[in-house]
Amino acid sequence: MGSMEPIIRTSGLTRHFGDTAAVSDLHLEIGSGEVFGFLGHNGAGKTTTVRLLNGILRPTQGTARVFGLDPVEHGAQVRGQTGVLTETPSLDDRLTARTSLRIFARIYNVPRAQIEQRVNTLLQTFGLQDFADQKIGGYSKGMRQRLALARTLLHDPQLIFLDEPTSGLDPVAIRDVHNLILELTQTQQRTVFLCTHNLVEAQKLCHRVAVLAKGQLLAIGTPRELMTRYSRAQRVKLRIGIGQETLLPNLLRNSPQIQFTTTNGCDNETTQIALQGVTQTHLPDFLRHLAAHGMDLFAVEPEEASLEDVYFALQETGKQVA
Repeated sequence: MGSMEPIIRTSGLTRHFGDTAAVSDLHLEIGSGEVFGFLGHNGAGKTTTVRLLNGILRPTQGTARVFGLDPVEHGAQVRGQTGVLTETPSLDDRLTARTSLRIFARIYNVPRAQIEQRVNTLLQTFGLQDFADQKIGGYSKGMRQRLALARTLLHDPQLIFLDEPTSGLDPVAIRDVHNLILELTQTQQRTVFLCTHNLVEAQKLCHRVAVLAKGQLLAIGTPRELMTRYSRAQRVKLRIGIGQETLLPNLLRNSPQIQFTTTNGCDNETTQIALQGVTQTHLPDFLRHLAAHGMDLFAVEPEEASLEDVYFALQETGKQVA
């Protein structure tokens, strides 16, 4: 990561709405050039956090610093360096894309001499140059999302908040957005705060992720750290001699934590089964145990836990984890 000073730092950040804590005691440090994933169901507190960090809401308790500034005291200065893409961006269907971007460039105080070049570059970057003079009302969901992303980048922000940026996009558009995020962070050292439900996306793009539930931070770390630390779902695929799955209930009698299912992987000589609940450490001993009791093992394929496993394990327990 680039600079020593975090781009975002929160300490005990809390926001109540009436008796409800939308965000509770949030401690974060996010560095320059980082893609930081913010994961949680609707109502977890993601949008409230983004509003607090942009000075739109005032915290009930605790502090936030963005670029070293207090977003409440220096809101305009903070927002001048941040771009925010909301989950359902509002676009005026009566305007063309080019006109819309020109208007927003003025709102964002882009120097007049740079507006046309900036607008043209963004239209090209997002594949909208052929539709730039058509009304937005005729745009597909994917085109609207690309235009909203272009608008977010008009004033060249250092910190970009993206709320479900690939929601409803086709695979090609999703790949383009992912490439753009990598370009922004790796090449241009910008910071991306990514709110997403898409756990595959988070695992692929994020340096670190935070898992939120009901305003509480449940866990924070790199995807790999979290998968190692919290996932209970170690799965192993075995290919065994045909018919030998009947031996398993007896062999697993003393290991009630291990479940097995027969999957559709049968050929004439082998059957594929999936085991759940064998830890990586115990796998060698477990396989020796099977072999010693006459099980023919043709193939063993451990499956790594995914961020999805971690997410659901944490959401189920709902407990705050240090």
